[in-house]
Order: sequence, then structure tokens, then C-alpha cells
Amino acid sequence: MDENGGSGTDDRPSDEWLFDVFSRRCPSRGTLEHVTGRWGSLTLGALHEGSLRFNALRRRVDGVSEKMLSQTLHALERDGLVHREAQPTNPPRVDYELTPLGQQVAEQLLGLIHLVEGRMAEVMVARDRYDEAHAVREG
Repeated sequence: MDENGGSGTDDRPSDEWLFDVFSRRCPSRGTLEHVTGRWGSLTLGALHEGSLRFNALRRRVDGVSEKMLSQTLHALERDGLVHREAQPTNPPRVDYELTPLGQQVAEQLLGLIHLVEGRMAEVMVARDRYDEAHAVREG
């Protein structure tokens, strides 16, 4: 058995695997990166509202480039959090929606997002206090 509880010969998880995000070799680190990165968390949050086409999703996640959104969606799809549905129409229509796992992850993220949004007044005060204290020392 390797440090993650697997045999070391197969990269696929089994029921015997133990995942530990604090372990350097744990594959959950990559997924956590995809989920908690700026574009991943915003994409999951936007898709929690419902299925969206690529351009509508890009407009909802203000500031994301086409390339970054595409990379983010590929990573989230690979992790099993997003489902891509391509319609055989002309022009092609592609819709993105959360999988059941993606829905659970998005709900947890939205709890954190709402907590941060609701406490931003305190954060802004703390930032001002910090900036004032450090400007005195540096100036």
C-alpha cells in the first residue's frame, strides 16, 4: 500500500484509498485547487443558479477570459463537477450544468461566499487599519 492507501500500481481510487489533502501526493489537492481558485469557485457559483451556455456563463463570471473559462470548465468537467451537453444543432449549442457532486460542492462554496460578502464591511475596516499602520512604519 502507498501513503494514500492504494496499491501504488493504479492511479484510480478504490474504496481502500484514504485521501489527505495535506499530503503532497494526494489527488484531492488538484480538485481543491480547481474548486477554490478564483474562476473555479465563481463558475461553480454561477452554475448553481442553473444550466448556462458558454457565453452566458462568461457574462455571469465578469472578468474571466474565454481561454480561462474554457480551461476552468474542462478541469471541473474532468473532476466530475460539471456536465457539458453538446446539442447537434447548427450552430452547435453547448450547455453546462452542475453534476450532483458539483451541486454539493457549489452549495458549500456559496456558504463561504455569502459569509465573506456579509462581512466585507469588517474586512474593509481591517484593511484600512492595516494599511494605516504599515504606511506609518514604511513612510
